[in-house]
Amino acid sequence: MGQTQLDWWRSAVIYQIYPRSFADANGDGIGDLPGITSRLGSLKSLGIDAVWLSPFMRSPQKDAGYDVSDYCDVDPLFGTLDDFDRLLATAHSLGLRVLIDLVPNHTSDQHEWFKRAVAAGPGSPEREFYHFRDGDAPPNNWQSMFGGPAWTQLPDGQWYCHLFDSSQPDLNWENPKVQEAFEDILRFWLDRGVDGFRVDQPHAMGKAKGLPDHPDVERAGAGFIEGEPSPPMWFQESVHPIFRKWRAILESYPGQRAMCGEAYVLPLSFMALWVRPDEFHQTFNFRYLDSPWTAKDIRKTIDESFDAFGAVGAPSTWVLSNHDVMRHASRMGGDFGRTTASDGVGPNDPQPDAELGLKRALAATLFTLGLPGSMYLYQGEELGLPEHTTLEPEFRQDPTFARTNGARVGRDGCRVPLPWESNVNESSGFNQTGKSWLPQPAAYANYARDLQEGVEGSTLETYKWALAKRKELNLGHGTFEWAEDLCSESVLAYRNRSLLVIHNFETNETTWKLDS
Repeated sequence: MGQTQLDWWRSAVIYQIYPRSFADANGDGIGDLPGITSRLGSLKSLGIDAVWLSPFMRSPQKDAGYDVSDYCDVDPLFGTLDDFDRLLATAHSLGLRVLIDLVPNHTSDQHEWFKRAVAAGPGSPEREFYHFRDGDAPPNNWQSMFGGPAWTQLPDGQWYCHLFDSSQPDLNWENPKVQEAFEDILRFWLDRGVDGFRVDQPHAMGKAKGLPDHPDVERAGAGFIEGEPSPPMWFQESVHPIFRKWRAILESYPGQRAMCGEAYVLPLSFMALWVRPDEFHQTFNFRYLDSPWTAKDIRKTIDESFDAFGAVGAPSTWVLSNHDVMRHASRMGGDFGRTTASDGVGPNDPQPDAELGLKRALAATLFTLGLPGSMYLYQGEELGLPEHTTLEPEFRQDPTFARTNGARVGRDGCRVPLPWESNVNESSGFNQTGKSWLPQPAAYANYARDLQEGVEGSTLETYKWALAKRKELNLGHGTFEWAEDLCSESVLAYRNRSLLVIHNFETNETTWKLDS
């Protein structure tokens, strides 16, 4: 399908909601779908175009819902399918689209598919849904992204593969029955009216035949080395026909349904293979998220982004924070690289400069919102929320913390519930009881939404102004050109339509003389 004005995803600002931390309607300390519904008006007033809901499907919650036990039901923690339908109807009545998270690489070990596979025993068709292997030792040297080996042995002697937590067995996507099952799952949610999907770890779904060793596990660990041959558990060609089928399913529905892939694939010219015209509509631009915030690095990243995605006719996406990395209001307040940003910061680590971090983060956001393409915002960044970097060990729930014995504190610091109204209770209006599944730092009360609403110069009002200006000037569908006469080693400037954006990456003041 060719580009039309209905291709909303090419220019949309999409707001990520982490359901357990957004708003809690029943007061149990965990955010829920009715809580989200009650606060959608605030997102409409912010000026976004769509929301993406992180997992709310039925799950034992070993990995915050990314361990799904039923893809076609809502976990009771968050509500019911009726609650979801009300959320969707409310969002659509406000003109907001809704994307939901889909986790296809692995299920929970509590999913009926896996429970049947365990019960059926070695050699059964049920075990063909996953990767089971015999042996006295792990079948290969693969490592889990959460630490430790990527294999766990059952009492019957067989091993099963899990690239993430041991409670998240990887599905066997070579099995046509797995593919058919997920096509039915897509249709279930599309029939309910969702506007699309954010697809978790799509680059992990395919596995090389025979499941050979990772050829460079000493250097790459569980990951990959950019520019070198793909490891046997990442980036396999077998995934692309799957996504073409999914794209065809989405296009069989009215209303421009869209898919965004969490394809952590580098370089971007390689990532662009995931957004060819018949596959994903978007992928997250992790190069931009990971880039050091310097004029040199950001210029290189922007050039690479437009070259790579433009070559396949896809828009670039831009993102500065999400539920897996340190919030950029804290990340930019110190020397925190990508590894630290994803491993987490604890009370015994060097702490960010909150004031400097917020200034840089706000400047980075304004700079980014001027770029053509689509942008993802992470809940709370419109308040300037910092990372909770002093969360005590007893509260941590990220499986990374447990699997590494605390060597990596994990991602809990960016997942703390939002402050809505200051001085209401211990959770600053996250609910009416003050309960909170992760405790807020004391400073969060100072960032509450009610303290910023209508206050000139507040982070919230700055976001509102910038989002309105972006929409007014149609910047998402705009053009891009460097303003070379204004660029330097510490300054970047570009033009998008009638807008000139200038960003000073240093802390010293700089002045420019502009032609009238």
